[in-house]
Amino acid sequence: MSTEEEVRKASTQFYAALNTMLNGDAAPLSDIWSHNTDVTTMHPVGGRQVGWSEVQKAWEQVAQATTDGKVELKDQLIRVAGDVAYELGTEDAEFTLGGQKVSGEVRVTNIYQREASGWKMTHHHTDVVPAMVEALNRL
Repeated sequence: MSTEEEVRKASTQFYAALNTMLNGDAAPLSDIWSHNTDVTTMHPVGGRQVGWSEVQKAWEQVAQATTDGKVELKDQLIRVAGDVAYELGTEDAEFTLGGQKVSGEVRVTNIYQREASGWKMTHHHTDVVPAMVEALNRL
């Protein structure tokens, strides 16, 4: 398997876990994420999390508030430079947040790093989606 195929496999794992999270269970995200103190996220609902503890907490909070979710990565582009890889694309998402159906299409950047156990996510960044922020603020 080529390095790009390995990263593509990690991406597939991430999006499977992300879909599970949007239906109430954030636990599978733990398997694909690095647990280092320098991992980061910037979600479509705003904010920034630094370190696995904060990142994990954010995913768990979203999982508690969402149901009926689905996200799909489109226009995937992967580039690898040694033990670091990045992925660009567009996420098409819809889910129920706090009882309100929300959807959006956002640009996304994901960064992966090769660790002893394989490729792990170290950064996830999307555009902010005002409808998602509004739904979250109503909670």
